[in-house]
Amino acid sequence: MKLGIHAYAWCSRWSNETLHLIDRVKELELDFIEIPLMTLDTFDAAAVRRRLEDAGLDAVTSTVLLGDTDITSTDASIRRKGVDYLKECIAATAAIGKTNFSGVVYSQHVKAASAPPKEQEWGYAAECLREAAIYAQSHGVQIGLEPVNRYETYLVNTCEQALKLKAMIGEPNIKIHLDTYHMNMEEKSFYEATKAAGADLIHYHLCENDRGIPGTGLVHWDDLFRALGELNYKGYAALESFVDVTDNMNTWVWRRLASNGDTLVREGVSFIKSLMKKHGLSGTYEGVGG
Repeated sequence: MKLGIHAYAWCSRWSNETLHLIDRVKELELDFIEIPLMTLDTFDAAAVRRRLEDAGLDAVTSTVLLGDTDITSTDASIRRKGVDYLKECIAATAAIGKTNFSGVVYSQHVKAASAPPKEQEWGYAAECLREAAIYAQSHGVQIGLEPVNRYETYLVNTCEQALKLKAMIGEPNIKIHLDTYHMNMEEKSFYEATKAAGADLIHYHLCENDRGIPGTGLVHWDDLFRALGELNYKGYAALESFVDVTDNMNTWVWRRLASNGDTLVREGVSFIKSLMKKHGLSGTYEGVGG
């Protein structure tokens, strides 16, 4: 398993001013950094690739769709903009020499909804993601569907629903990205959901139930890592905590979740590495897309 961290642990927007975080992650002896693509206008792919190569560090990318890129919209022009945006993110991922792109890529993040999604909306998501997936195949990129909680989406809340959408899309490079913060609200079992993702699992967000330091809250970490061990998981897993409120997506960080970011990272990494060792996941860093 490759262990990394989301850049939002330290910053609220990615740009060339945050390139130093690549070196910081390397100094922490982690395997990769997760780079957000929310603001592509500040994403310098050539600079990111050089810095990653110089540091000898791996990376994945992620994003969420917003109102003007919602591929479940009844407005065809908005769906078109959403597909074009996904393609730009895929191209950006390939441009830094990496293969894993994931997130809330199936509908608007925090969409105002007063009823469950209609089959038409599932169909729109599948149709648009099918086009994005076919484009991604030509760039050697996998797309991970990340289920999030009911307050952040009305479409994909569970691993089972992510697998349903994957089947509707019908492309082999559509994969699954799980997140313990959301699973704590929506799944009945960390173990069963992880095993259900199986070989399609390419990314995991390792978060405590309050997005604080892993191991200090309610997440059933042993159940989760027992499943990862049984799967002999060799994909990516990132600590995901947010340092601040951002203007490009909702993070809802209204209080300090640790004394400082470095403490959160240091203690969180130590806890996760102990679980990796316990469940036979240490030293298997060849991972997907390395």
